[in-house]
Amino acid sequence: MQKTNQKPNFEFVAMMAALMSIVALAIDAILPAISNIGQAINSTDSRDNQLLVTMIFLGLGVGQLFFGPISDSFGRKPVVYVGFSIFLMASVICLYASSLEIMVVGRILQGIGLSAPRTISISIIRDTYKGDYMAKIMSFVVAFFILVPVVAPAIGKLILDAAGWKAIFYVQMFFVLIVAAWFWKRQKETLHPEYKIRFTRHVFVDGLKEFVKYKETVAFTLTSGMVTGAFLVYLSSAQHIFEDQYALKEMFPYIFAGLAVSIGLSTFLNGTLVMRFGMRKLSLMATIVFCLVAVTYSILFLDAPNPSIYVLVGFLSVQFFCLGFMWGNFRSIAMEPIGHIAGIGAAINGFVSTLLSIPIATFIGEFVKDSVWPLFAGLAICGLCALAIFLLVNKPKRKRVVTT
Repeated sequence: MQKTNQKPNFEFVAMMAALMSIVALAIDAILPAISNIGQAINSTDSRDNQLLVTMIFLGLGVGQLFFGPISDSFGRKPVVYVGFSIFLMASVICLYASSLEIMVVGRILQGIGLSAPRTISISIIRDTYKGDYMAKIMSFVVAFFILVPVVAPAIGKLILDAAGWKAIFYVQMFFVLIVAAWFWKRQKETLHPEYKIRFTRHVFVDGLKEFVKYKETVAFTLTSGMVTGAFLVYLSSAQHIFEDQYALKEMFPYIFAGLAVSIGLSTFLNGTLVMRFGMRKLSLMATIVFCLVAVTYSILFLDAPNPSIYVLVGFLSVQFFCLGFMWGNFRSIAMEPIGHIAGIGAAINGFVSTLLSIPIATFIGEFVKDSVWPLFAGLAICGLCALAIFLLVNKPKRKRVVTT
């Protein structure tokens, strides 16, 4: 049922983007309210409160290990419904949390629940498309998905000012119910019965053995983890950087939205260019520029105070513009050889990249206290590691010279 030359259906792209967007809404909408939530649960250290962002990623990574294999056995749609149910229950825990520890548990469970629609949307795309065309669809999906981080902090700020931080969670729950009803009504099951894998206790081990057979799949799963980890540092520390270091509390949602636009723009451009230049060439060039920008900032502002907000936003905009050409293409390259195990393949890919990103973000985030410099140093290191893996796995093969 894979389609390689059919124009993408707008509703399909929008629905897959909505499934992914729930994750962005759950993360980004609470960013303006982190300090308010901290006060409500008696947690005043801004670095501790970063756990409200990073720990949802832990849940996203762990949950995929369960939902991916199950979806290869029982179908895509039932698994999405289970994930929605877990998210709704986890949101109730967050609403009534009385301490940081309970709130973190709720956020982890939210991540576990959201891992189902996030992973299964990728499996559905892989069920339906392949190759550069899959990368094209993925780019359009991510471009729509990026719209949520653009508006989520601003929406969160409006809700916070009007009704308090708990109302943000209620809005998230309402959005989930709307998307669930749309998905139930309009999306057909994409896993045909003949492709279902009998669920056994060995299904994950067998899938992992199949996964590691493909060099590109493993390599680009690692590069995804490196880049995601670097970006997660920004995501978890953005509120601290703009509100505390730059004293721009009121402007924070708009700066965040502007930077998200640069990712969305490049992701959309990737969708239009990938069929012409190929996902490998585009992502390689973007990775090189990503590294150059991060290294340049790290050299220019070594042992120097933070630059003006305009300089900082300029550097971050170029970095995030590169990300739009990297994320979707890295995931598509990793998924291309493993269409026959799309569910568990997407799960392992997501789990490994997320598991790799969390310690990276946690470690680097500890240094982002009085300066933005550690953020760019982390972006540089992670980008260079990703570039090294990229070049290693895609190095040109030497032609054998035959002598007579």
